[in-house]
Amino acid sequence: MRATFMYGPGDVRVENVPDPTIVEPTDAVVRITLACVCGSDLHPYHSMDKTEQGVPMGHELLGVVEETGSEVTGVKRGDFVVSPFAYADNTCPICRDGFHTACPHGGWYGVGGVGGAQAEAVRVPQADGTLVKIPTGVDKALLPSLLALSDVYLTGYHAAHMGRVSAGKTVTVIGDGAVGLSAVLASRRMGAERIILMGRHTSRTNLGQEWGATEVVAERGEEGAAKVMELTGGEGSHVVLEAVGLMPAYETAYGIVRPGGIISRVGVPQYEEAPVGFGSLFGKNAQLAGGPAPVRAYLDQAITDVLEGRIEPGKVFDAEVGLDQVADAYKAMDERSRLKVVVRP
Repeated sequence: MRATFMYGPGDVRVENVPDPTIVEPTDAVVRITLACVCGSDLHPYHSMDKTEQGVPMGHELLGVVEETGSEVTGVKRGDFVVSPFAYADNTCPICRDGFHTACPHGGWYGVGGVGGAQAEAVRVPQADGTLVKIPTGVDKALLPSLLALSDVYLTGYHAAHMGRVSAGKTVTVIGDGAVGLSAVLASRRMGAERIILMGRHTSRTNLGQEWGATEVVAERGEEGAAKVMELTGGEGSHVVLEAVGLMPAYETAYGIVRPGGIISRVGVPQYEEAPVGFGSLFGKNAQLAGGPAPVRAYLDQAITDVLEGRIEPGKVFDAEVGLDQVADAYKAMDERSRLKVVVRP
């Protein structure tokens, strides 16, 4: 089968590899119908160390179950499924608390001998806890929105959930990528009174406004922070949803959060050390929340929301490529000429 690997910055290749097989009795093999490129895939695309082996890429997928291990009872051959971007058992105390991305029996696609989802097929560990069946006969027009539930929309939702967005709140979203736009949509559904979207790509911020952003701030850095403070009468934002992961975005976040407010980060941080002292969080009594989204915790309800027409998160996809053209998808997203690209094996 064909699968995508990254060998270094800008070096994405599609190669022939052996088909995945059952390794553990809790595994399933899924033949992939749709995958995509994630904004977080661009971090290694910019900066990973060169490697001779290549790193399997992709963690978002819809597909059909092809084979199951002897202990798998929740899905069977032929089931159409969606997978969260991380696998988990969905039964341990951590999962029951709703934090599946910290499951002690869980893990990540592309790591530890598990393949990536930008491929023709993939082995899914902890299949019973991870895979969620999609009803048969679903309208094909809904497939992009169902694919968006594997990561991007529910990562935006997680940002808003951890930020405790609610009626009457002013929310500022930093980042006009697919996750940031999804955070706008989720915040509107949670009843936010005002949603300020910080982004400078008009095609993207237009979708943000369609999804509920009340204002757009195109300025960045200190100028952008000053604009948000001006819009909020000098008080700042009750909730700041940071969907970028770079230090300037975090600095903007603590610069604009209202005293007593919450910063919720879902952009994968490209740093380990960050200010938390008096001038950043402590002096404002500000809280810091967020993390990798436990997609599985939200997935069942989100599937219903898509199937019943309450949300259409698939609007973040603005291009499609075949698997052999996946390098073009990375390039287009890196150049910001495309927001998020579907990959069809």
